Amino acid sequence: MTLTCYIVDAFSSKPFHGNPAAVMPLDSWLPDSLLQAMAAEHNLAETVYFVRTPDGYDIRWFTPKTEVDLCGHATLASGFVIEQFIDPLARSIVFQSKSGPLGLTIEDGLYTLDFPSRPPTATSPDEHLLAGLNLPAKQILAARDYFAIYETADEVRRLAPDMLALARIHRFAVIATAPGDEPGVDFVSRFFAPAQGVPEDPVTGSAHSTLIPYWAGRLGKSEMFAKQISERGGELHCGLAGDRVKIGGNAVLYSKNEIYLP
Repeated sequence: MTLTCYIVDAFSSKPFHGNPAAVMPLDSWLPDSLLQAMAAEHNLAETVYFVRTPDGYDIRWFTPKTEVDLCGHATLASGFVIEQFIDPLARSIVFQSKSGPLGLTIEDGLYTLDFPSRPPTATSPDEHLLAGLNLPAKQILAARDYFAIYETADEVRRLAPDMLALARIHRFAVIATAPGDEPGVDFVSRFFAPAQGVPEDPVTGSAHSTLIPYWAGRLGKSEMFAKQISERGGELHCGLAGDRVKIGGNAVLYSKNEIYLP
């Protein structure tokens, strides 16, 4: 069996920035063990698989270690591959996922995700989180992930977490965030998920399901521009629409290759 794999840098308009995802269209679903093995072989933050259906596409995402319930950058990368290589006229796509239907629209090279909103709420942080963050946060909330709020973007940049400690936290991952410190940038973030095989994710769309409602409430605005200040970096156009969030970005193709399976 020969499969096609596209490596796409999402949330960036130039290669070697944003977040790379391995995108693999399938004619039908393969065994979960094989999907996970290929994701481990790629060793990227996410490998995404989708199968075309009469109503759109079924989609699933895998880190090198596990399947996840929601992933933004790999969904955006999938939309890019569909438009560029499968359905050039596509301007609106619906993906069916473990997190429900996920919309994606395409306009002038901007791919905008329609994701569920996951506002953070009060929580009691566990000892592994407190030990893992080398700088104390001003406040810690949580949704799927711990949500560590800092006073300045520079504090977020200077974070050098103890990944062994963070790998033992009681939640999926850790979002660190602060107000932006550049003109036009509303907020910044970083994302750490060592227990999932991703010590630091370059750009994390799913984290913005939590970042957007928090910052929309704090800033009193529904349209925002954000940066994820990882080493690669990424840019996200953000919007809040009721119980949904809009997450927009660009994408660029790095490679197209063939996968050979026995």
